[in-house]
Amino acid sequence: MHPRSVEELLAGRQMDESPELRLLYHRLNNQLGIILAHAELLESKAMDDMNRARASQVVASALDAMNTVRELRRLTTSSVDPL
Repeated sequence: MHPRSVEELLAGRQMDESPELRLLYHRLNNQLGIILAHAELLESKAMDDMNRARASQVVASALDAMNTVRELRRLTTSSVDPL
């Protein structure tokens, strides 16, 4: 799978979401995905329990961070209810 271009990202954006914000969320999620992949690799290659446990903590933290990004995006892109 290839990274999407700026034009592809902008074409799919919601009406209430700025292109810059969408790109930042996309970049952050990609970067966290890379951290997650490296942590999973370290976890699988760890030679002892201590290093495996440390890598597992990084995996869990990367997943938590990805969920936080998803929640931030949901909160910042949802439409505001009128009073």
